[in-house]
Amino acid sequence: MSKKLDFNQVKEAHLKTLAQYVPVVARVHGGNHPEFHQVREVYDKLAKKIKDAGVEKPDLVDEFVKLREITDNYTVPDDVCESYEAVYNMLAELDRAYES
Repeated sequence: MSKKLDFNQVKEAHLKTLAQYVPVVARVHGGNHPEFHQVREVYDKLAKKIKDAGVEKPDLVDEFVKLREITDNYTVPDDVCESYEAVYNMLAELDRAYES
């Protein structure tokens, strides 16, 4: 039986990778997927709140609601690269862990 990861574990696993991938994906795919620029803006706010909160759990409800709206519940477009898909998957995992 696998143990479900909590928010802090998921955060530790994904934040560094997201910090690398999000700007690159925005640059590469932003022309064909302008919604990703919104994803980047919300991600930047989310990352700042997480950093500012330190060990405390930040209030990210609004950010995750907005991300679900923008991404149609993290639905990956058909014409994107693996990095784009990875960003959506990591954000979705963070969202699920936050809700638990």
